[in-house]
Amino acid sequence: MKNTRKLFLIGLALVSMALISLRLPIKEGFFEMSKQLEIMNSAFRELNIFYVDPLSPGALMETGIAAMLKSLDPYTRYYPESKMEDVRFMSTGEYGGVGLSLNERWDGTFYVVDLKENAPAEQGGIKLGDNLIQIAGSNISHLDMSKIGELIKGTAGTDITLGIQKPSQKELVNITLTREKIKQPDVPYFGMISDSTGYLILSKFTRTATIEVRKALIQLTDSMGAKKIVFDLRGNGGGLLREAVNIVNLFVPKGQEVVSMRGKTPEWNKSYSTSQKALLPNIPLVILLDERSASASEIVAGTLQDIDRAVIIGQESFGKGLVQQTKKLAYGSRIKITVAKYYTASGRCVQRLHYDDRDDSGDARISADSTLVTYYTKNGRPVIEGRGVIPDIELKPQTQDYVIAGLINSGVFFDFVVTTCGDIEGSIDLDSFEINDRQWESFLQYTVEQFNDQELQNTDRIFPYEPLSKKLIIDLEEAMTEDGFIDSSELMSNLKTLIKPNLETDLKTHEDDIRQILGKEYVFHLENTSGVFKFELPKDLVTLEAISTLESGNYLQILSGNTNN
Repeated sequence: MKNTRKLFLIGLALVSMALISLRLPIKEGFFEMSKQLEIMNSAFRELNIFYVDPLSPGALMETGIAAMLKSLDPYTRYYPESKMEDVRFMSTGEYGGVGLSLNERWDGTFYVVDLKENAPAEQGGIKLGDNLIQIAGSNISHLDMSKIGELIKGTAGTDITLGIQKPSQKELVNITLTREKIKQPDVPYFGMISDSTGYLILSKFTRTATIEVRKALIQLTDSMGAKKIVFDLRGNGGGLLREAVNIVNLFVPKGQEVVSMRGKTPEWNKSYSTSQKALLPNIPLVILLDERSASASEIVAGTLQDIDRAVIIGQESFGKGLVQQTKKLAYGSRIKITVAKYYTASGRCVQRLHYDDRDDSGDARISADSTLVTYYTKNGRPVIEGRGVIPDIELKPQTQDYVIAGLINSGVFFDFVVTTCGDIEGSIDLDSFEINDRQWESFLQYTVEQFNDQELQNTDRIFPYEPLSKKLIIDLEEAMTEDGFIDSSELMSNLKTLIKPNLETDLKTHEDDIRQILGKEYVFHLENTSGVFKFELPKDLVTLEAISTLESGNYLQILSGNTNN
């Protein structure tokens, strides 16, 4: 132990000498940098020597680095050598695993919520709703989701044994699987949504994004007869900038500037333009956005809007106008650093939050409307900076009632379908499938029984079944207590009794919406992800608006600027 500590301190001393050497060059900021590093070094040394309990130097430093980076922005992050798989996944979408996704139940158990088709987990007999109890013979009840994910992932070709418990069964089944390279598709679905309109959704921008989008577009136009395209970027949080440029190039001829960057160092002051012949330079194009569309999604949508090449429909995008670059550090670790801001073709930056300007609570500020600069598209339409990408046709997001939100969060839909989907024989017709009265009554009974089960009521089951009025009553009670109205307890108790919800009544009130969500859950279990898209898209209001826009004169009017939309 003494020798280990001696070697550790010698190492720190050598580091200190190296840090001191930083002061030798006469360059602004070097002295202050070396000073602060020396302070951190000495604090680290004293902690290691004198702290009452044993310390893990690696874990301590990792925590310190993470806290330091958190003060900058949410995107600048440190990755130790053990997390290199996460870095690779961000750029490639590939990982070594068995092709399953987990969620945590109200009772702390972990269950399978998704299976990649033909991956080892599905081939090995694992089903949706199965409980994962053990990994390699060890119980996992004390672990969190991220740690479980790390244990399941590994090098392709290696084996892993999972202890699985089937629903309503006590027996534990050990299933040994051989890990494979799992690739999550960038384009999870494409198809026709009208006689002449093709649809594709892009979920992320990895190295294969352009290849997958190109293949989908070729099939839509050459084989399926698409004359118009709806390109769905809703929920797409971004990825590789180069892929965003290349995807714009599929719709825009060679030589068009797509995005430029400006950073603190000259190497990041650069621009990117289309370099290839466009695949579909003239096809009518609508892009769908929502509040979760960010980064590379905003580059694609923003520039295609700036040059009047596409109509944008949906909700205002997230507003991430920052560029990150991954740098190598010592001992196989890496750091992802925000190095620049990007600007779309018109010259605007979509960055919404200013992380260098925080309020008293530490939250990043949003620029006041009066300070925002207006830019203009190729045809002279005004677009503004600092607000994400504002759609040409803005639609309010569909909100969920607290009852439905509570049902989804509790896993009631999933659990019910797991126990009953075996009752449906054969394949289902996605064009006509709907929940029948027998299934509805069965779900109603199942949910009420679950909610009223005394054993479940005494657990931490996630079921935020509370109307807004009840929350306001609780806030009022706290305020009246603070103000000295101590005799209000009886009044508050009576009010709470009056607004006590009736689950069965509330379920019937929202029957139509609940039937639709339940139908979607059945489709997911029986027909996988592609089936869900086929089932949902004909009822999706944003998609329907896109079809209407493309099939009317409104599309060209918007692009020309001759409209108030």
